[in-house]
Amino acid sequence: MSTCNSTLLCRCVRELITQVCQSPGLKPACCTMRAKASDMHSKDCVKVAVRVRPFNKRERDAGSRSIVSMVSSSITIQDPRESQNRRSFSFDYAYWSHSGFTRDPGGLYVPEEPGGRYADQDSVFQDLGEGILENALQVFFSMLEIYNEQVVDLLSRGPRNPGGLRVREEQQRGFYVEGLRTVPCDSAPQVEQLMEQGTRTRTTAATHMNVNSSRSHMLIILQLKQIFSKESITKQSNINLVDLAGSERQRSSGSEADRLKEGTAINLSLTTLGNVISSLADVAVGKKVIHIPYRDSVLTKLLQSALGGNSRTVMIATLSPADICYEESLSTLRYAERAKRIQNRAVVNESPTERLVKELKAENARLLQRLSRLGQEGRRANNETKELRQLLTHNELQIRAIQTLWEQHLQEALKDWEQQYANITQERRMMQMHPYILNINEDAQLSGVVKLFIQEGEWDIGLCDYSQRSISIKGLGIQQRHAVFRNEQRRVTLTPLAGSKVIVNGNAVFQTTELQHLDRLILGSNCTYLFIGYPSERGGDDWSRYDYDYFQSELAAAEGIHLGESSTGPSQTDPSLLAVFYDYIKLMPMVAEANQMSQELNKGVEFKLEIKNLALSDSKGHDLEKEIAVRVTCMGKQVWMWSKAKFVNRKFLMEEAYQQHQAEKSGDKVEGLSTAALPRDKDPFWDPVEPLLLGTAHLWLQSLAFRIPLEEQLEVLGSEGTEEAILQAQLVPCTFTGLPLGEDDILIDPSELLGRRLDFQLVLEQCCGLRWIREARNRGVQIGFRLFDSSQPLYSPAVWHNVNPLLDHRVHFASLHTSQRLLDYLQCSALVLELWGLQEGCTDLMSSLEGVRMTTEGIFIIEEASPTHTAPVDSAEPSCSVRVLQQDLEELKSVNTSLRKENHNLREQLNAARNGGDSVRGRSVRPSCDAEFARSLKVFYHSMTSARAQLQRLRRHRPSEESDLLGLRLFVDEQSRLLRDFSEQLEQSVSTLKQDVAAIVRRKRERSGIWS
Repeated sequence: MSTCNSTLLCRCVRELITQVCQSPGLKPACCTMRAKASDMHSKDCVKVAVRVRPFNKRERDAGSRSIVSMVSSSITIQDPRESQNRRSFSFDYAYWSHSGFTRDPGGLYVPEEPGGRYADQDSVFQDLGEGILENALQVFFSMLEIYNEQVVDLLSRGPRNPGGLRVREEQQRGFYVEGLRTVPCDSAPQVEQLMEQGTRTRTTAATHMNVNSSRSHMLIILQLKQIFSKESITKQSNINLVDLAGSERQRSSGSEADRLKEGTAINLSLTTLGNVISSLADVAVGKKVIHIPYRDSVLTKLLQSALGGNSRTVMIATLSPADICYEESLSTLRYAERAKRIQNRAVVNESPTERLVKELKAENARLLQRLSRLGQEGRRANNETKELRQLLTHNELQIRAIQTLWEQHLQEALKDWEQQYANITQERRMMQMHPYILNINEDAQLSGVVKLFIQEGEWDIGLCDYSQRSISIKGLGIQQRHAVFRNEQRRVTLTPLAGSKVIVNGNAVFQTTELQHLDRLILGSNCTYLFIGYPSERGGDDWSRYDYDYFQSELAAAEGIHLGESSTGPSQTDPSLLAVFYDYIKLMPMVAEANQMSQELNKGVEFKLEIKNLALSDSKGHDLEKEIAVRVTCMGKQVWMWSKAKFVNRKFLMEEAYQQHQAEKSGDKVEGLSTAALPRDKDPFWDPVEPLLLGTAHLWLQSLAFRIPLEEQLEVLGSEGTEEAILQAQLVPCTFTGLPLGEDDILIDPSELLGRRLDFQLVLEQCCGLRWIREARNRGVQIGFRLFDSSQPLYSPAVWHNVNPLLDHRVHFASLHTSQRLLDYLQCSALVLELWGLQEGCTDLMSSLEGVRMTTEGIFIIEEASPTHTAPVDSAEPSCSVRVLQQDLEELKSVNTSLRKENHNLREQLNAARNGGDSVRGRSVRPSCDAEFARSLKVFYHSMTSARAQLQRLRRHRPSEESDLLGLRLFVDEQSRLLRDFSEQLEQSVSTLKQDVAAIVRRKRERSGIWS
């Protein structure tokens, strides 16, 4: 078995067939994956090769650096987050294809200089391919695809079986595909033509069945036979070349439990293959393994002998050296390391041909005698007669197959080949005469396979195939007559018809549009084509840049989502934003297809992509990791939010339901429940309703460190920065009985709290302008929050049916022994208030009190005793403005220390003069300097809260994606005004505090002078 990319796989097949066709004489055949007769009792380990590939476009755009190095056949990978963490792996072969190459005139990549490090396909084949093949005579070729556990014959000329071909088992043959077409070959060009035919079928099937080719496995089976007439012996070998589907790693933060997770079989073969390899590797090292799960998937059934039986096996694992692919590359290396432990025992497969024919003829004679006797007994033996006739027919077919000459098989295949060659010649001639549209597929190997020519005149395009002047295409959202092409006077126009979806260069069109060379067309949900103009228009343009991602990027840009590039180039793009962007454009066509399937199945469900956490931050103000989510709305009422992983899983289940619906429409009988009778708990379009996180607001806790009360009107921002509501909240320092503290209790230095008790209340007063309830009155909301080290969130009571509900929710918190860690938390963090949306039918969110300490009065204890270890607290790098404020604060602390000393002296003088004249008694009733200073601090922190809100608005302020030059100028003006306001507000707050402190110091000195 060889797991490799499609290009290398095709090269291997071509070279193998070339060697077969050039083999002289009738030498004994060496089984391509089996040992020679002399080795028939030896064990042969799986040969494993690893190839380090070049960066792809996404990795280059992310500015990736290489973390993989190679010495001889050893591969070392370095953890990008911890440079000292390195892992090394040794394999039978290792190939460096990451750098040191150039493209030759034929388009192949070759080493830049002779003897260079770069390993091209020739060197890979010389190491791995030539050792597999020596001499053979007769070659049979088959090509199939496995998608979602269904087998598709890619060489079949007949109608497609809706459920795919069946995999059966015989004692002699093992597992095989029933009805799989096998074509004899005698030349490499013939094999190339068959592979092209299979690729075309695969492309068409992917469009018609709405499947994702990147999640399918392609299997090429080369069957080699050699007949020795004197010995009446046939030697046979099978080569299985496998192009495995890509394994998509889900982010841990994006994975979630899905009630229908086990319902899809899309990843079953890949998962089972990993389990089989692990089990076989355990057997090889002497571990006891009760069961090897070959039968759990179609792929492992067909590869049973190649994986753990009579075969020689080669695996090629390709990995990326990019730092952003560290986890995937490490997983691939571990996978390959397990595979190299597997041991197979290869033997020569011999079958006595002539003896088998004689035995079959003798058995047929006996069956005929039994049938003649049973015929005299009448109807009582009808069942037995039927079985005997089936056996007789089966034996006759076997005899005919054995006796059919190789030349007859070859002549039949050559007729097909000549017809295919004539079609190719005709296609190439038309490419030089007419404009055409070229298919673009997510799998680059399937792009450019289908060419639809637009000749002179008017041509309908759509499902229709009843007219000679129609172009027939199939796919989701394609109408009977979808659009009209007109080719007149060497100008091609496209006119969409009513109800059809047509997109040109990323924008929907509804009227006649003239097409230009290299225009991008999307018909229906996701049938993507590149328009190729007349030969005179083509020139030397590079068409390769217009890949599938280019089409989706254009669509995303039209929706206002694009990858911004700095003046220094795309390498400066934030890698996390890049990952989100590529996730977005990857899911866009899937969402369009899901919407189309929902429409055709009358589900009333709409899917929409959203960027989660686009404008949200954590309790320290750091941006949250951005992810893609899918908003699901049913009939405009019920709403769900699905993660990327959950949506992808459901999408494959939707495809199965849709294909079943299509089969029912066409009258085909298929297994399983009818789509009309599908119960709701099995319906991939439905989920039980659940609470939905609508947005968050930040209530900064710094004022608590000074025991200053805080009252705020907070903007609740949704995931994409939209205003969901206004929340009125308070932080109230209080006594242990709940009474608010006065101004005399305000602290000038927060360190005074260390070791002391701190009580405060969180008051949620009212929520105003709830967009969630404005959209549907039968909804409700709750507020959730989590403070300090609390592992479980607390929730306010649910309120329903009100756009401006009164919450009137009060929670009392207490720290019995305030630590430095809690003090740092209060000064650097915010309380994140989460707004949760409730829907009709879902249960309220309940506060979990597990592990929460409470007093008998209902006070939540957030800290009990002084911790033995103080953990360092990460804080954001302060901005220039915050640095200035910190410097001012240090100066104020210094002034405060001086004022304390002066206060002590003043108190002593005041006590001494208390019995003096009226003037002194008059002064004694004046407010203390501490109280004056506390009031100044209170004003300062309230003004700083306003400044912080202004800073948050500045961070969210972005230009419109559709802004022209004038719009950008207006944005710059507005941004300058906001910055000016913020600067003035900041300067005014600091200046006011300085003036207040100076006045207090001056009055204290005056009093000190009078009393002294």
